[in-house]
Amino acid sequence: MARQLEEQIVGRFPVGKRLRVLDVGMGRGTQALRLARAGHQVTGLEHEPGRIAAAREALAGEPEGIRERMRIIESDGRDTGVHFLPGSFDVVLCHGVLMHVAEPDPLVAGLARMLAPGGLLSLLVRNGDALAMRPGLSGDWPGALAAFRTTARLPHSRTDADEEAPARPGAEGRADRLQKLTATLAGIGAPLHTWYGVRVFTDTAASGTAVPDDLETLLAVEEKAGRTDPYRGVAALLHLCGVRG
Repeated sequence: MARQLEEQIVGRFPVGKRLRVLDVGMGRGTQALRLARAGHQVTGLEHEPGRIAAAREALAGEPEGIRERMRIIESDGRDTGVHFLPGSFDVVLCHGVLMHVAEPDPLVAGLARMLAPGGLLSLLVRNGDALAMRPGLSGDWPGALAAFRTTARLPHSRTDADEEAPARPGAEGRADRLQKLTATLAGIGAPLHTWYGVRVFTDTAASGTAVPDDLETLLAVEEKAGRTDPYRGVAALLHLCGVRG
């Protein structure tokens, strides 16, 4: 996920340019801090107090220069228009948030308005076209059948391994289809530039599973699968990158 985002940033913006980044639903700030360390000016939005506290604690341990490049605002992603003017950011991240929003289109449209021309919108969503994969591979046949019947309000099945899209305790998550989101992005002036699959093979790993000795090989396989058809189409998550016209 981080490699995919870095690839898009490097390929779209001049080397060394300090970007204005908005991370909506930043969670514990893992991605926001990574970008601040890379020299970018980062604003993180989060509404959950526990996650805000964790992000502030992590930021407090950073050198002064990094602390000055990152600010944290307690707010909901649907309120971006309250805090910022249109076109205020070069990059807007919304990772692991849409699955918790009943009607995502207004939120996505609001995020697109925050982008300057040529800006990058990065979305990480549950893959509504592959919801039966996890229960099916786990032998949960009733769950797999149920997944074929609906793409909304299914029990949230994320693990804690992916800090960039952390699980929200007790939450249920909806899912999005690639075709629908592609149309949405085109309609709001930030058409899809590219997309990846995330967690093609590892989504069935139980929370707390020990890190394998050959972690680098595992990551290389996931990275390759996330860029390759047909594998990326059955990933647990989709990473979509739209570009503001």
